[in-house]
Amino acid sequence: MPLDSTHPVNSLGFAKPPSQTRVVVAMSGGVDSSVVAAMLADEGYDVVGVTLQLYDHGAALAKKGACCAGVDIHDARRVAEEMGFPHYVLDYENVFKDAVIDEFADAYLAGATPVPCIRCNERVKFKDLLETAKDLDADCMATGHYIQRKMGDNGPELHSATDANRDQSYFLFSTTEDQLSYLRFPLGHLASKDETRKLAQKYGLVVADKPDSQDICFVPDGNYASVILKLRPEAADPGDIVDLDGNVVGSHKGVIHYTIGQRRGLGIGGLTDPIYVVKLDPEKKHVVVGPKSALSTRIIPIREINWLNDEPLMSKEEWHISVKVRSTRPPRDAILRPISETEATVELLSAEEGVSPGQACVFYDNDSSRIFGGGWIWRGN
Repeated sequence: MPLDSTHPVNSLGFAKPPSQTRVVVAMSGGVDSSVVAAMLADEGYDVVGVTLQLYDHGAALAKKGACCAGVDIHDARRVAEEMGFPHYVLDYENVFKDAVIDEFADAYLAGATPVPCIRCNERVKFKDLLETAKDLDADCMATGHYIQRKMGDNGPELHSATDANRDQSYFLFSTTEDQLSYLRFPLGHLASKDETRKLAQKYGLVVADKPDSQDICFVPDGNYASVILKLRPEAADPGDIVDLDGNVVGSHKGVIHYTIGQRRGLGIGGLTDPIYVVKLDPEKKHVVVGPKSALSTRIIPIREINWLNDEPLMSKEEWHISVKVRSTRPPRDAILRPISETEATVELLSAEEGVSPGQACVFYDNDSSRIFGGGWIWRGN
C-alpha cells in the first residue's frame, strides 16, 4: 500500500496506520525481542514473528541460556500465541555453520579471537533474515537489540543505546546504511533493562523473568576449545610456550586453549613476576608470553571497515574519534587514519592492553552518541 502523506507518521516512521504496517520481529525467545513483538502487536501493528533455528535442534533442546536454542523457540512461539500474531521458525543451520561457526573455528586456529555474534548479525540476521522479511512484504524488521536508529539530515543514523550498560553497538557496527533504512530497534531508548522486564510483566509474557543469555549460543558453558576440537581435531597439536626472546619456558596442548591477555592456567612455575599471553603463533605452534607491559598497544591495523558517516572515509587524512576494542570496555580517544575505503590504522591516545586480532574496533563520534561504523583488528602487537 502506498504511503499516505496526509496520515500522521506512526512510531515506526511510516505515514500510515499501524494496522497497515507489517513488521517482522526477529524473536530469539528472550525477554528483549519478546517485548518488542508484544509492544508492536499491542500498538496495532501487523506483526509477524520469526525465529531462526541456528544449530542442531536435538542438542539445542538440552541447552538453556543461549539464544535460538530449542527451549527459546518454544518460548517465542508461546509469546506469539499469547499476543495473537503469526510465528515462523526457519531452519538456518547450514547457513549459520557456513557463515559463522566455520569461520569461528578457523579464526581460533589462526591465533585470532573472533566475535561470532557480530558475524551472525552481519551474515545471517541482517542479511538472510532481512531478505526473508522483505519476501513477507514487511515494511521493516524490528529486533530487541539495545541500540538506537535516529533520523539525521542525510537519512537514518546508528546511535548508542541510552543505557550504556546495555548498549550493543559493539556487536552491530557492521550494519550497513541499506540495512539501517529497513531496521528498527524499539528498545534502544529505554533507561534500563528493568524497564524492559516491567513491559514484559505488563503484557503478561511468560519470559518476563527469564535470565539473559550469557554464552555464545553454540558454545556450551563458554568452552570454546571443546567446540573447536570437534570441528577441527588438528587444533589439539601440542607446542612450546616461549618468551619474547624465543626461549622455551613450557609446553602446551594446543594454541586454541589460549587467548591474548590470559594469565591463569599457563602451567609455568618458578617465576617471580606474573606473565601473560602476549601473542599466538599457530604456524610455529607457539604461545608467546611476557610481562604485562608487553600487552600494551597504541597502533592497531583495521580492515573490512563499514563506514557510517555522511562524509566519505577518505575525505580526511585523520579522524579524531573514540573507539572500542572490546565490548566490555568504554570508548577510548583515538585517531583514525584511512589507508583505503576498507582499511585504516587506529592510534590510541593512551595504550590499551590485550588488543587481539579477530576482535572488532568500533568507531564513535566524540561529540554525540552516533556510531561511525568500525572494522576488524587483523594482526597483533
